[in-house]
Amino acid sequence: ADVLSLHLPLNQHTRGIVGAEDLARMQPTALLVNTSRAELIAEGALLEALDAGRPGAAAVDVYEREPVLGGEHPLLARDNVLCTPHLGYVERDTYETYFSGAVDCILAYASGRPIHVVPPTGPGKSA
Repeated sequence: ADVLSLHLPLNQHTRGIVGAEDLARMQPTALLVNTSRAELIAEGALLEALDAGRPGAAAVDVYEREPVLGGEHPLLARDNVLCTPHLGYVERDTYETYFSGAVDCILAYASGRPIHVVPPTGPGKSA
């Protein structure tokens, strides 16, 4: 494949699912994209693979140790790696949707007219 993009949750079955052998089979022109979890790739395997030229490039939004501060991560210094700060999913419309609903609820509650109220339940209460 020209591009391998990882989209998996991290769990006991997926941790390290991509190993050095897998990366070594990628073409020198291939791109590895990881915006899911850094631990899907065996620790250190991506740096070693990039040093060996397979894959030829990577784009990452997740790191084995976060947050990445002070530009100390070795991937940041590479010309063949595009790094983003674990914000690859962020876009203005998404945040407006997330936060406008929350702000509406806070303002309604503050004005004494709460919205999206869950009816009380339990012994002696009816839904």
